[in-house]
Amino acid sequence: MSDHQPAETPDNALPPLMSDAVAAGFPSPAEQYVEGPLDLNELLVHRPAATFFVRAIGDSMVGAGIRPGDVLVVDRSLEATDRAIVIAAVNGELTVKFLRRDQRGVRLEAANPAYRPIFLQDDMDTRIFGVVTAVIHQFVRT
Repeated sequence: MSDHQPAETPDNALPPLMSDAVAAGFPSPAEQYVEGPLDLNELLVHRPAATFFVRAIGDSMVGAGIRPGDVLVVDRSLEATDRAIVIAAVNGELTVKFLRRDQRGVRLEAANPAYRPIFLQDDMDTRIFGVVTAVIHQFVRT
C-alpha cells in the first residue's frame, strides 16, 4: 500500500463529485469516475437571498447530528413546521432546537436528554429566524 500524497490544487478550485457512492472505501481515482466539480453552495443553498450560515455551540442537538463547531445552513424562507430544526431567539438568547407543536403546546426541544424542553409562552419574546436545512461537519480542521 502506498502512502497518500495530498493533491496540489488552486485554492479556488471546486472539488470533484465522484459518480460512485462509497460504502466503506474510496473509489478508484480513475478519471471515468469523476462527474465534474461540486459546488457546495449549489448543493446546499437553494435560496441564496434567504440563506445564512451559523456555527453551532453546545451539545443540546448532538442526537440530531449537530455537534459543537458544526456549520448550520439556515433558510429563512421556509415555514417552521412541527419537528423542523430551527434557529430561534428566546428572550434574546439564540438557540437551535426542534420546533414541536402538539396538544402539549408549542415548544423547543433539544436532541439531548440532559436538556429540558422550552415551552413557549405569550409573555416570552420569541422569534424563529429560520429552518436548518443542512449541517456541515468537519472531521479534520485545517
